[in-house]
Amino acid sequence: MGKLSQRTEAILLERFSKDSLISLATSVENVPYVRTVDAFYNNDAFYVLTHALSGKMKQIEKNPIVAVSGEWFTAHGRGINLGWFGSDENKAIAEKMRIVFADWIDNGHSNLEDKNTIILRIELTKGVLFSDGIRYEIDFS
Repeated sequence: MGKLSQRTEAILLERFSKDSLISLATSVENVPYVRTVDAFYNNDAFYVLTHALSGKMKQIEKNPIVAVSGEWFTAHGRGINLGWFGSDENKAIAEKMRIVFADWIDNGHSNLEDKNTIILRIELTKGVLFSDGIRYEIDFS
């Protein structure tokens, strides 16, 4: 965990430690791309279940610098492909994803046996959070 105060960490966990829709922005050759993704926040990062061959992952491969935005929160970060959902290295975070995304993870939309079903970790660097009329500048490093 970076330099978050207990208050900012509590707000982020309250808002985003569950299945949350956030906007994820990527950029390649000065062309921005934005999409909504299912994600959850844990230890200074958002986690997304996605497909390795998706447009967003191709863009992140070319330029890993990303931005996210959610409920009164915006941040910059770095997109990292953690690899296959079912790998031994991802066992702990995959178990959390199964709990957080329990409402839909096994509905057939994602083939968890497919080696291209991967975990995207968005490591946050700097952000701005608004709560109760207060603006919090956050340095996650």
